[in-house]
Amino acid sequence: MEIKTFADLIEWTRQMHEHHARCLKESAALNSNDRISALLEYLGSHEDLLAREVAEYQTQADSKAMQTRLYDYGVHKPVEKNRTCDLHYNNKSFDEISREIFAFHDRVIELYDSLAGKAEIPEAKELAENLKDLEEHESMRMAGSIGRMQDL
Repeated sequence: MEIKTFADLIEWTRQMHEHHARCLKESAALNSNDRISALLEYLGSHEDLLAREVAEYQTQADSKAMQTRLYDYGVHKPVEKNRTCDLHYNNKSFDEISREIFAFHDRVIELYDSLAGKAEIPEAKELAENLKDLEEHESMRMAGSIGRMQDL
């Protein structure tokens, strides 16, 4: 899958969230530290939610925006459905896991922000801004929940 349009990018984003969800949940099941296991399970559930929310854009977004071509965009490889998970989260601390997850979300936010700035039609700009807002809002929700988990 080569990312040529917003539709391709949204599908790639959905796949990434889905893959993260699966890997986080697999790590949670294998982790012997209850606190880290709970964090991984929460993050996996949150990534599932994000995958579903991003999928909604595939059916509801403006068709002109969805077919808008993306230029000057780096190549991203598709997520293979049967790809095995890297269970490196099992070797990380609570803080390291949190930082890694937020770094991923920050990259997605930066990508959508950049695309909004380059959009050639208002519909594409609005779509990129909406997706950026979704990622930002969900990152804030995660930050609040993770903060409460750290207090325990």
